[in-house]
Amino acid sequence: MIQAADIREWRTQNVVDPDGHGIGSLEAVYVDTRTDEPAMATVEIGLPTRHRLVFVPLDGAIVGPGYVKVAHGKALVKKCPAIGTDDVLPAEDEAAVFAHYGMAYQPGAGGERQLARR
Repeated sequence: MIQAADIREWRTQNVVDPDGHGIGSLEAVYVDTRTDEPAMATVEIGLPTRHRLVFVPLDGAIVGPGYVKVAHGKALVKKCPAIGTDDVLPAEDEAAVFAHYGMAYQPGAGGERQLARR
């Protein structure tokens, strides 16, 4: 299990895929609202003048000196639904992020979001 306090320190660290290919830098951590455990991160990718944020699950993530290795390949992560660097993921787009990775999306009983930024 990833400790929430520790994962906040990962901001700006390089995010790499299982083969060590660089994806981008970790921008923020999102927790599962049902468990308050870290579930996803946003990774800043793109050209210097055209940055965007993509989501990547943190299940199976490994921390090394100066990097966070995620369990998903670079090509898959870069094709994930993206938001602008100053944007917030709209609630209606949250399910698409989970579907991109083949993960079940489970909003709260009252329709609450499954992800919350920390």
